[in-house]
Amino acid sequence: MEKKTKYDTNPLDPDVERKAEEVWGELGGSTPTQQVGGATREVGNSQNENARQNVYSEAPTRRYDNPPLEAPYPSVFVPPTYAPPAQYQPRQSVYQAPASTNAPTLHRGVTGIGVSEKWATMLAYAPYIGIVVSLLELFLVPRKEVRVRFHASQALALHIVFLVGKVLFDAISLISGSSLGSTFFKIATFVFLIISMIRLSRGEAHRVEPVAEPAKWLNEHIEPRNQR
Repeated sequence: MEKKTKYDTNPLDPDVERKAEEVWGELGGSTPTQQVGGATREVGNSQNENARQNVYSEAPTRRYDNPPLEAPYPSVFVPPTYAPPAQYQPRQSVYQAPASTNAPTLHRGVTGIGVSEKWATMLAYAPYIGIVVSLLELFLVPRKEVRVRFHASQALALHIVFLVGKVLFDAISLISGSSLGSTFFKIATFVFLIISMIRLSRGEAHRVEPVAEPAKWLNEHIEPRNQR
């Protein structure tokens, strides 16, 4: 018996070859393979063999190196052909710079009173007469004149606040015997109203947040006579 060493890596049994020969010998493995002969039998003929017999009846060969754009994706190995990207054109902005002045808006006549929008908004803040002007505008100007009604209601709210403050300061002056506080308050309100008129004459935005809610309430609850 041959002695095995650590370098022998054959995992097969040494007797596998002898046993296989014995098994194949019993099954007739030693006999030669028989020759199979005879005519080839036709299988599965179709009814129409013209297309198969005539090679020129087939559709022409289709090229995939330059397929049309509407063709489906032919293969995962052939990249699709895309239309060339459109030339980039910068988008034109629809914004148009406003005119140097607000003349078309400020100088148009306001519906209901016939006064220009500039003067209608300015006179609502005028000292002493502004309270009457703002009331008339809220009664006469329709709601479609949003800017005029906004400033009329805001000016009316300011005049009411200033009037209440004036009464309070006058009462304090009578009690204290000094009219300094009342005089200072009158000057401050007068200057504020003049500044408001100047800003509106320039077409600037003018919103007084402390009276925003009262102004909104006045604008909603004072119904204009002319609704159109």
